[in-house]
Amino acid sequence: MKLPANIRENVSLQAMNSLGIDVSARWYGEATSGNRLISLLDFADEEGLETLVLGGGSNLVFAGDFPGLVARLAITGRRWEQVEGDSAILVLGGGENWHEAVLYAASAGYRGIENLALIPGTAGAAPVQNIGAYGVELKDTLVSVTVLDRNTGSWRVIHCEECDFAYRDSVFKRQPGRYVITELRLHLSRSAPLTLVYADLAGYFDEQEIPALTPLDVAQAVMAVRRRKLPDPQQMPNAGSFFKNPVVPLADWENLKAEHPDMPGYPGPVTAKLAAAWLIDQCGWKGFRNARVGVHNRQALVLINHSGGTGADVLSLAERIRRDVQARFGVTLDMEPGVIPAGLTPGY
Repeated sequence: MKLPANIRENVSLQAMNSLGIDVSARWYGEATSGNRLISLLDFADEEGLETLVLGGGSNLVFAGDFPGLVARLAITGRRWEQVEGDSAILVLGGGENWHEAVLYAASAGYRGIENLALIPGTAGAAPVQNIGAYGVELKDTLVSVTVLDRNTGSWRVIHCEECDFAYRDSVFKRQPGRYVITELRLHLSRSAPLTLVYADLAGYFDEQEIPALTPLDVAQAVMAVRRRKLPDPQQMPNAGSFFKNPVVPLADWENLKAEHPDMPGYPGPVTAKLAAAWLIDQCGWKGFRNARVGVHNRQALVLINHSGGTGADVLSLAERIRRDVQARFGVTLDMEPGVIPAGLTPGY
């Protein structure tokens, strides 16, 4: 095997995943451009290697060493297009740090993604999960993404309506490994209404008494609220919210609410979204800790790698939590992170 100059062997991925799991990649390279990405993937195809395109490593659990090629997406860049009146298109490279991009837009006075501050990972990850927080989802501002379609080897522009977005879901998540998102375009505005529907944000501004809010004010409020509830992965390795808030038929919600009057939820016309953190807390898991892994003591959705835990340790704990919630409430919790290498879920 003739090894290209930009590919290394047996590279540790511990610093490249927010759970800090000590695993390695058999082969590793960084994709700093579209051409470099293609050359890495061509090498993998020629050698018959499994591939993983890795962004910030914040939404995955490594179940073991990766036996193929890890191509780290490092295509960066930020620019404004179609600046007309109050609106503009923000174009982001797929390897851009998402949180920094949010602050960049908010500092320029543009509204639309400020509620998504402090979400870890890269811009290329955002459409995969249709990231959301505090009443805002990525789909609300996304215009399109540029992708490399690995099935055809061609570049494509996929518009928002083609992404088939749902709660923490998209066509990219349902077809893992097919698309590599290298660029996205967001439609932002200086005059769009700010979204402050969540009590935590409204309460923050009641305390601060800021008369004329800017998008940067909202981003900073989101950061403060998130920091109260969620641990810093640099200090306490974690993958953020580990479980999705389950969505159940409205009839099931009504039955659960009758049995558990204190249960929070968000009913709609047909379904209701439950609070996964509340379900987990009621089963006694908040603050649990064993020798290696545990559950955060302020946010039951967050699983922590306290001391050299493996992917198997984290997944075992997650399964125990899922079983308890199912047994007590009859509700199934689904994981948000992908598991690598099993399933080869997009590893952004």
